[in-house]
Amino acid sequence: MAEVKSVKIDGESIYIFKSAIYVFEASSGFTLELDLIVSEVVVKKYKKEENLIIEIELEDGRVVHSIMNVKVLAGGLPQLNLFCELDDPDDYYFLDLVNENDSWFSNLEEGITIEEIRKVEMPDEDIHLKLKLPIDQVEWLKNQKKAQLNELFKEFIYDLWKKIDK
Repeated sequence: MAEVKSVKIDGESIYIFKSAIYVFEASSGFTLELDLIVSEVVVKKYKKEENLIIEIELEDGRVVHSIMNVKVLAGGLPQLNLFCELDDPDDYYFLDLVNENDSWFSNLEEGITIEEIRKVEMPDEDIHLKLKLPIDQVEWLKNQKKAQLNELFKEFIYDLWKKIDK
């Protein structure tokens, strides 16, 4: 089985936690498939794209370039499936050939957790809070810059979280 060393999407390197690359044979034809466990940030960035320019470097030094479609895979961890149709699967003789009737599919999620992924790249989400505070605190909050407030609340919540989890 070929091992993926690195992947670039539209020229930008992405961090890969686990991957599987193979040629998929179905009654409708052949496709080159690349399944990836990536960060939530990467999924969010590319999930609405239809076609991406992909560069895949394999451990043996081979490099595969292709324009591929993207699909977000359902599961517990953030996953992308990149795929494109192939005219001649023999061009990819160095990859495993998987038939639609085969039971071969590696469980990419095995041995990795969302916590490990978030240690590498933590996604940020917007949140809107509705609070009732004394007017002097409201005035102080309104006079702060958004970036400073984000950092202040982040530190406050992590400190509080540590105290509660003890």
